[in-house]
Formats: sequence, C-alpha cells, structure tokens
Amino acid sequence: MEFRILGPVSAERDGHPVPLDGAKQRATLAVLLLARGGLVTDERLTTLLWGWDPPATSTRQLYTYVSRLRTRLGPGLRLVRHGNGYRMDPGGAGLDWHTFRELADAGRDQLRAGRFADAERSLAEALALWHGPALGDVTEQLAQAEGPRLEEARLATLEEHTEAALALGRHEDLVPALTGHVRSHPLRERLRGQLMTALYRAGRQADALAAYDEGRHLLSTDLGIDPGPALRTVHHQILTGTLPQPQAPERPPHPATMATAPPVTTPTAPPTTTAPHHPATTATPPPATAPRNTADRAVPALLPSAPVDFVGRDAAVAEVIGALRGRYDVVVAGAPGSGTSALALRVGDVCRGDFPDGQLYADLRTGDGRRRGAHEVLGWFLRALGADGDRLPEGVDDRALLFRTLVADRRLLIVLDNAADDTQVRPLLPGGGPSRTVVTGTHPTLASLDAVRLVTLGAMTPAEAAGLLASVAGAERLAAEPEATLRVAEFCDRLPLALRIAGVRLATRPHWPVARLADRLAPEEHRLDELRIGALDIAAGLRTALHPLTPAVAGALGVLAATGPSRLTARDAAALLDLAPRYAEDLLEELTDARLLTASPSEDEAGEPCYRLMPLVRLYALRHCPTASPHRPHDRHPAAA
Repeated sequence: MEFRILGPVSAERDGHPVPLDGAKQRATLAVLLLARGGLVTDERLTTLLWGWDPPATSTRQLYTYVSRLRTRLGPGLRLVRHGNGYRMDPGGAGLDWHTFRELADAGRDQLRAGRFADAERSLAEALALWHGPALGDVTEQLAQAEGPRLEEARLATLEEHTEAALALGRHEDLVPALTGHVRSHPLRERLRGQLMTALYRAGRQADALAAYDEGRHLLSTDLGIDPGPALRTVHHQILTGTLPQPQAPERPPHPATMATAPPVTTPTAPPTTTAPHHPATTATPPPATAPRNTADRAVPALLPSAPVDFVGRDAAVAEVIGALRGRYDVVVAGAPGSGTSALALRVGDVCRGDFPDGQLYADLRTGDGRRRGAHEVLGWFLRALGADGDRLPEGVDDRALLFRTLVADRRLLIVLDNAADDTQVRPLLPGGGPSRTVVTGTHPTLASLDAVRLVTLGAMTPAEAAGLLASVAGAERLAAEPEATLRVAEFCDRLPLALRIAGVRLATRPHWPVARLADRLAPEEHRLDELRIGALDIAAGLRTALHPLTPAVAGALGVLAATGPSRLTARDAAALLDLAPRYAEDLLEELTDARLLTASPSEDEAGEPCYRLMPLVRLYALRHCPTASPHRPHDRHPAAA
C-alpha cells in the first residue's frame, strides 16, 4: 500500500488506485496519516473537516468516512477506535511525506559533510516526490492547518538543493528556476541570495544587484525591516568582487566572476558590520553543533533561570536532550504540578551550548489562566531577534512568516510553556532549519505536532520527593525525621509543585518539626489550604486543568471523587455514573487526557485498563465540581466504529 499527500491525496494498492470519495474522506485519511499512528480525537477530525461550526450530523458522517476507509484500504491497515478518537497503524505502507523527509535529512547531512553531488541527488529525489501543492483535494480547514507546514519543508529543501547545485557550479542552469521561485516567494531572503549568487557567477552582476534592490524595497515596504545580515553579505561580496567560487565545480567558472575581476563601481556603501557567511555561497556550512558568528545580530536570551535546587527527573531530562540533539522537537506533558515547566528550563540550561544563536521563551498562559495569543508572542520573539518593534506586521500570518524567515538559519532553542493545544503552538514553530522547540502542556493534540517526541511526567519517586524537600527545607532537618518526611511526600502526591510548597513552609518555620507539617496535611479538608504559600498554590494548577472540562464531564469527576474508589475500571465508573460502559470509558479517557486521572494496564482477567484518581485531584474535585449525574456526556460520540 502506498499513500501520497504531497499533491492530491491518494492511495494505491499493488499499483492500482484506491477509490476515495470527496474532500472529507481524503481529509480524514490525510489527518490519520499525518498522526503517524497517534491518536486523532473526534474533536480534531471534526474541526479539520467542517471547521468550528460542524453540522448536526457530523458524528454520523465521521463514522461513515472511517468505515469506508476501513473497507477500501483493506485488512493490511489497522484503523481502530481508541478512547475519544481513532488510531491508524499503517504497518508497512509507504507515505511520500515520510520518504521526502528521509531523503531531505540525508541530503542535508551530505551537504554539511561537503558531499555536494550526493546531496544534490538526494534533495532532488525528495523534491521530485511533490506533484503540486500538498494536501490537494482536501477540506479547506485541513489545507490551512497543515499545508503551510508541509510547504515550508519543501521550500527549505529547495533552498538546500539550490545550495548543493551552486557548489557544483550549476549557476547558469539554476537562474531560470530561481527567478520563478523568488517571484513566488519574494520575502525569502535565502532564495534571493541564491539567485543573486547564480546571476553574479553567470556574469550578470547588474541583474544580481537589481535583485537585491528589489528585495530591499519589498522588505522595507511590506515588513518594515531591512535585509538580514546574510543577504547583505552576498550584496557586499558582489560589490567588492569577493563572492567565493563554487567549491566543487563540474565546469570552469565564468570568466567575468574570476577573483581578478575588479569590484563593481556603485555609490552604495557596504554593510557597517561583518555578517556571517550566507549559505547561498558555497563555503562549507558549519556542523549542526558548531557555534555561528552572531556578532552582527541579536542573540536573544529570554529563557528564565532554571530552579537552582532542581532535583531528580534524570531520565526525563536525558530523554528530552537526546531528542533535541536527534533533530526532534519535544512535548513535555504531565499532571498539574508535575514540574513540566521546571524540567523545560532545566533542559534549556543544560543544553545551552547546543544552541549558540540564543533562546526564546514564552508562557502561553496569562496570569488569569487565559490562553495567550500568537500575535503577542510573535511580537516578543521578533523584537528579541532584532526586528524594529515599531514596524512589525499587523497580521499573525505575516508575523509568523517574518519569524520563520529570521530563524531559518539560526540554531535557537524555543520553549513554549503552558500550551493550551496544538492550534496555539503551530504559528510559533520555526519550520525547517536547525532550531528546536520544547512545548509544555497537557492537551493530547500537542502530540500531533510534526516530528515531536512526547515525554510524560508522573509523580516523583519517593527518593526524588525526599531530595526535593531536602533541597528546599534542609537535608539535615529532614534526615532526622525520615518517616515524617515520607508522610509529607505522600500527602503531596509526590508532585514537585506541592513538594516545593511544603518545603518552603518548613523553611519559613524552622521551629516546626517535619511531623508538625505532616500532621497539618493529614486532614483532607485542610490539605489544599496547607499547600499554598505566596504565589505558589497547588489548587491554581488544578483549577487550570479543570477549566476546559464541560459541565457534564466536570460533574462526572465530582461523582467519582465523592463516591468512587481510588482505582476503578470503566465498568466501575459505568455503575457509579449510570452510563453504558462505552460512554464511561470515553469519559475516563477524556479525564486521562486532561491529566486528571492516571491509567495503567489491566490487572484483572477482563483486560480493562485501570484508572487512578490522585488524592489532591479528588480533594479539589470534591470542593469545586458538582456531583450531579453526567447524563451521558459523550452522546456526541458515535458507537465504536
């Protein structure tokens, strides 16, 4: 089975096309393919098929699309219902998007190694997989949500291919195609620099300078900025006759561009600062971990300091750093208070040297718990990257375009903290290039971001919890009362935020024995009040997690907190909530996605997962969630497809 999304969405079995009915069925298939075996929720599918105002029959129609896909794709692909969504295991089926990325990554590695001919072949093969705009013949909503990301990957690969071809001396062959690419993407400075390089090496210095002037005018008029330092460097090298020749030419260089050629006479002054060498020229690019020359441009340092008393989480820190160094972005998820933000800052501190061009940071949640808009965050980032704050583009799309342009050749670490969902994050991603992103949040759609590794944080181990308490309150003091220390840790659910609050309370009350705090935490009716000091409040994090729940689901959580055992199955929940087991399981999975329940494999013969309601979540739900019947909160979902 072969699937294609780099053009019209299609499928073939044994060389014969598989019939697909209409834009919505193609969109359903494309979303499942892009998820790479991950869960795609009903909510996400519905939004990408119909937008924010789906018809009343959307649930039945979605069920029909999935059923038809199962029938037409055959038994080789496993398309199953899971929780509140669908999961498709493509098995050994091929997808042109995955092949494209593998070839593009190989070509990029070959280019960095100076193997220009191999790089040109690999990158050309990758580009040949495209047959028109990606995600053709799908819904407008899906094309708008995912199309720009795929197109950005194509353009980045096109620029890498052009660089390899320039290194081989194919500048004359490149001029016609580059002229068209620059006309289609006039604000991509790297493409324009490559066109200028090709024109100059072909003996067309005047045309190369005219291309620069055109770009400078467009950047000033449309975006209110000057050309970046890399493009200015190419311009300066053309003016002074110092633009390097191809590194591995397949033919002799044009005589008009030999090193003995005199500089072009022009009244335009050269740049006042020394800019880094632009990839459009053919000097060997630096390795991914090598520092870049950033003397002429801003090196942002927006990342807050990591907690100096950060303790534990060694395996999670190593996993995140390994993924970043392996060219993956990372989503760090966990229950409220599990320390996802602290871990992200710790990672940023440890691998600071891997990102010599700086760090960007944004808290995507406002102080009152609302989601922060991309327009505001992009404004922060653009100013930090050196853009004129008084001349920034007004629209989010234009700001995102400018942001991707400014970071295209920089190796930055970007930390997006407390993300609400994937739609909030996507405009803030840098696209192709060496920069990497760490996202923290709880929403399951964050795992749908492309090329990410999901790292989930749970409770700390007892040893880690005791270590965190000791780092805040004093090791000798806690070592003298090991049993009381263990009690405090368990009352805090071994969550870093609650542990830190408990440690601060002990540190500010040196006259208290540890057992005194344990005794104050023991009564359930007072525990949440005890776990609050200054701006630190365990209830605030729980409030943020419960806020997105519908009243019906919140009501079900209240019932489970008031009457349910600490561990339960879907059958247990069905009996407590007077629901069919299927609806009860969907509800438990939704609460698990919100990180309010933890799930573990079955421990009984029935094979049902076991769900656990953490004590602090239960106490908060008892205070703030209604206990009315949920009245089948998932009636909007179809029967198991």
